[in-house]
Amino acid sequence: MPHFIVDCAVEILECHAEEYIAEQIYLVAVASDLFDSGDIKVRVNPYSKYIVGGKRELFIHVFSSIMQGRTIEQRAQLSHSVVETLVALFPHVPNIAMNISEFEKATYCNRGML
Repeated sequence: MPHFIVDCAVEILECHAEEYIAEQIYLVAVASDLFDSGDIKVRVNPYSKYIVGGKRELFIHVFSSIMQGRTIEQRAQLSHSVVETLVALFPHVPNIAMNISEFEKATYCNRGML
């Protein structure tokens, strides 16, 4: 917790490496002051086969899952900051978006909780 999964067209890796993209998302998450830096997880999934709006058009979409408890304003600011960072890194990519899902603390479990 929290998880940031970056789905993207493989071609965007011609501009920046996966590690750099993950690092930039990580830094935005840290700067939000919503999470402990050691808890933030970022993964990048490049796709070579995709269709966006009926055609092959570059895209980046960040799916984030975070523990419940942040306000709508905090979540909205986090999304805005991530998208703003990605637009600055990839000004030529027409489709850049993010959404945040919350999960319940009562039903969350990880190895350390066993």
